[in-house]
Amino acid sequence: MQLNRFTDFGLRVMMYLTQCQDRAKPVTIPEIAERFGISRNHLVKVVHFLSQQGWVAATRGKGGGLALARPADTYRVGQMVRVLEHQGPLIDCAEPPCALNGACRLAGALNEALNALVDTLDRHTLADLVVAPTAAAIIKLHRAA
Repeated sequence: MQLNRFTDFGLRVMMYLTQCQDRAKPVTIPEIAERFGISRNHLVKVVHFLSQQGWVAATRGKGGGLALARPADTYRVGQMVRVLEHQGPLIDCAEPPCALNGACRLAGALNEALNALVDTLDRHTLADLVVAPTAAAIIKLHRAA
């Protein structure tokens, strides 16, 4: 399984914001886009979605910026992936119609595996993702701002 870019970028933003509490200069979308080498336009959509979820607090205007809405240890990675992925079943037996529909165990096995993956990710918080050496790498990115 491969996470989509939206999820990848969303997780990167969340990880980046874990290290911004003590910064004098607010974190901005253009800054994050530049540091990670990703499209600013795509990142705007991602940050908007993160804000809608209540995960990121965004302040507009001069001096505005982005911050985590809650402490990093309150975000479960599996839950974030579930929401960011908008993941339904890994395969759709109805479209296109499958001749084995109703007599096959593949969909059930794949859904069980997907649930196991997300359950494993739920054992980790956003704070867990940014322990050393990740925190130091993020701080270096901040200093480049």
